[in-house]
Amino acid sequence: MTVRKRVDVRVEGVVQGVGFRPFVYSLASRLGLAGRVRNDVEGVFIEVEGALAGVEEFLTALERDAPALSEIESVTVVSGPPAGHRGFSIAAGDPAGPRRALVPADLATCDDCLRELADPAGRRHRYPFIACANCGPRFTVVRGVPYDRLLTTMAGFAMCADCSAEYHDPGDRHFRAESTCCPACGPSLRLLDARGAELCGDPVSACATLLRAGRVVAVKGLGGFHLAVAAAHQEAAAALRARKHRAEKPFAVMVADLDQAGRLCAVDGQGAALLTGRARPIVLLPRLPGAPVADAVAPGSRDLGLMLPCTPLHHLLLAELAGPMVLTSGSVGDEPIAYEDADTITRLGGIADAFLVHDRAIHVPADDSVLRPWSGGHTVLRRARGHAPEPLTLRRPAPRPVLACGAELRSTFCLVRGRRAFLSQHIGDLDDQETLRSFVEGIDHFCGLFDIRPEVVAHDLDPGYLSTRHALELTGVELVGVQHHHAHIASCLADNGETGPVIGVALDGPGHGLDGTLWGGEFLRADLTSFHRLGHLALVPMPGGAAALRQPWRMAAAYLRDEHPGLDVVRRNAAHWPDVLARTRTGLGAPMTSSAGPLFDAVSALLGIRDAVTYEGQAAAELEQRADPAESGSYPATITEGDLLVVHAADLVRAAAADVAAGIATGSIAGRFHNGVADAVVRCCVMIRDGAGLNTVALSGSVLQNALLLERAVERLRGAGFRVLTHIRVPPGDGGLSLGQAAVAAARDRSS
Repeated sequence: MTVRKRVDVRVEGVVQGVGFRPFVYSLASRLGLAGRVRNDVEGVFIEVEGALAGVEEFLTALERDAPALSEIESVTVVSGPPAGHRGFSIAAGDPAGPRRALVPADLATCDDCLRELADPAGRRHRYPFIACANCGPRFTVVRGVPYDRLLTTMAGFAMCADCSAEYHDPGDRHFRAESTCCPACGPSLRLLDARGAELCGDPVSACATLLRAGRVVAVKGLGGFHLAVAAAHQEAAAALRARKHRAEKPFAVMVADLDQAGRLCAVDGQGAALLTGRARPIVLLPRLPGAPVADAVAPGSRDLGLMLPCTPLHHLLLAELAGPMVLTSGSVGDEPIAYEDADTITRLGGIADAFLVHDRAIHVPADDSVLRPWSGGHTVLRRARGHAPEPLTLRRPAPRPVLACGAELRSTFCLVRGRRAFLSQHIGDLDDQETLRSFVEGIDHFCGLFDIRPEVVAHDLDPGYLSTRHALELTGVELVGVQHHHAHIASCLADNGETGPVIGVALDGPGHGLDGTLWGGEFLRADLTSFHRLGHLALVPMPGGAAALRQPWRMAAAYLRDEHPGLDVVRRNAAHWPDVLARTRTGLGAPMTSSAGPLFDAVSALLGIRDAVTYEGQAAAELEQRADPAESGSYPATITEGDLLVVHAADLVRAAAADVAAGIATGSIAGRFHNGVADAVVRCCVMIRDGAGLNTVALSGSVLQNALLLERAVERLRGAGFRVLTHIRVPPGDGGLSLGQAAVAAARDRSS
């Protein structure tokens, strides 16, 4: 007699929108089991019964053979008496109960859909909205959980008979794919002129014609609008730059495939893997000499930000254009990305000559993610489309729900429930009400989507940040202030699933310190609960305050003063130095800082690379670009001991100035400076290890987006016997700060 068994199975993790229910259906059917599977607010729930051996094989294969896009966090199995199910079915989603289900990130178009897109005999030939269980929009169209069509912006598109048949066919890849559609029943594409009137002809072909003619077109993507021009068209790229008020910051370039990428940049195995990953991020890669890209696309940069198409529409457009195209965020300046059709025509009407739009609404805007490879892995510079909102897992759970409000620049927020930390997509710089509105709306959406009601709210100590002001205005919550650079180190710890203590090295821009100065070149003994400052870069005045960040020559003056014998050779903006030096002597309008960011700015100005900047981090980025990676020389910095270790970074600036006066090549000077900073980091860490007995170093802060510095520091630290933690999934800059704040708030809540 065959022994029968029934089990109820609860699966949690990223298991909705990734083909998990069709997988369960196929597995149960193959094993001759009965029951049903459904999405609900916690994940996937399965009732399965049949022969004992079949049920046991089902449970084994459930995790072993799960869809590649899924990420199973837990499987809970409860046995019960057979319920008499006949056959196996997929039941309707259950929206009742506390919401714990995870929403997947948006998925780039799969190979099967690309083949269908190119098939002249197929009913979806050249249809820009092909999607299946393995690809297509997810996070940006989801209005709630469970992940079912009615809770997405596809709800208004009723499936035709053909699509419905595929949707209900277990043997079809569209089986239970919530974005399934075709030209007969799905979204449609239109090309509009600058006033919003529809243009005649095939929208994709007409758009490509406009791009070839040097026009600027706003193209609606997965998470918002991009502004596009032909990448080789100098006048078009320059016009886009002028209209967008983006003087020099590089534009990203979309290429059709890896072959086209290889004609623009040096693409090694690591670069290819990042480009072809399911997130389809922008990847910074070394630009090839003579690459056929207009000078206005990435002025002053040895790298290009490349990306591959992430939607069928982009594949079609690139095929028609027959060349790469610039694709940059649809916004003016640093405003949030535009994503609603009517608002976009208003906001971008002075930039775009035409608009390629469609009627599938975007519920949540998401900019493109940006990654940068380095010898030890890759750095996430911006975490957004393709990554958000998939959670990170904390080492230990938070006792109460947490909201962390992040920083002012590169704003993100983070919500924590239990061990899950939901880091938001990149929102932008919180310097105006429009970005603040997007920030608050994003928090509200995440709270509703994941059923989180924060009881603890973490914020930066700087009272001038709009994110801090928002936190302080909330009622009925416990507020937790977290020092900016402690949050950076905590972010690195959380990113690596660690709790500390470590030697935390925070090389960052200026941030609110505890002693009335601006910190940013810090050596900390840190864990998730607290920190102790053990050392820092020597304090230097910032003449003009924020003006010193916009005009790096001011920092060169502050570091050099009148102390260098070759001052006439290295002096920049000489006529203004007396006023700047007077500020440094009186201290009026010249706050003191230990920040590493202005140090790099000073050397950039000293070398004549960048006297004034048009975007944050420009001077330091261009200094790295000019550095000779083969340079082995290093400038020494004095380190004095006392209550705190103090690194006298002015030694590095004076050494660089001496080499400028001696006529040494810029690349060699920049290389020696980078090596000198890395050496100073290692020497400080060795001195701290000798005193504190810590052997793990965590590296964080916006300066460590510099791949050359990161490689040099990691190599030297490991050579000195240290275990080194770097960021893996979140940015080392302020885009990852909210994760660190959340981890600190949760740890303090546990210890209280």
